[in-house]
Amino acid sequence: MNETPSYPASITGELVPELSRWLWLVKWFLLIPHIIVLAFLWTALFVLTVIAFFAILFTGKYPRGIFDFNLGVLRWSWRVGFYSYNALGTDRYPPFSLKEEADYPATLQIEYPERLSRGLVLVKRWLLAIPHFLLLALLSGGIGARTPGVSGLLVLFAGVVMLFGRRYPTEMYDLVMGINRWTIRVAAYALLMTDEYPPFSLR
Repeated sequence: MNETPSYPASITGELVPELSRWLWLVKWFLLIPHIIVLAFLWTALFVLTVIAFFAILFTGKYPRGIFDFNLGVLRWSWRVGFYSYNALGTDRYPPFSLKEEADYPATLQIEYPERLSRGLVLVKRWLLAIPHFLLLALLSGGIGARTPGVSGLLVLFAGVVMLFGRRYPTEMYDLVMGINRWTIRVAAYALLMTDEYPPFSLR
């Protein structure tokens, strides 16, 4: 499943051919240090996004330092998600880093916008992104859903398949990655990092 090439937010995830049959059962425990650090980083991201909101509203520009920090948090989160239960795509432990780690099998990029709409910033998150939020709640269990969503169930099934010695089903992996692509495009839009409306697409 090829990714939509034109959207300014994109991810990659290189599925490792040989994955541990059992490691996925304990990854939640191994990631506790990441989860603790990311809780603080996401708190900072939301605070900085509020600051960016006012900067865009008055100047039409997203402060570059804030953009780079928020992008770093998203990169870190994607690496952790790819290692764990957003994809189970690798057994390589994710680095504690906000920087781009080109040698890690999961990467995330968002193009820095030179100018942003001062009016659009008022309605992106609470109005325009709502259809995406509702669909992603079903697909990935987002926005407070109590169920794991389609993506979570697929990843769980993939883990069970690997537990009994078979490889990650390719078609299933492509679908999981498609949901992750959609999610990161909507995240970039809702976090005010682009004005381009995200497509309703898994590609």
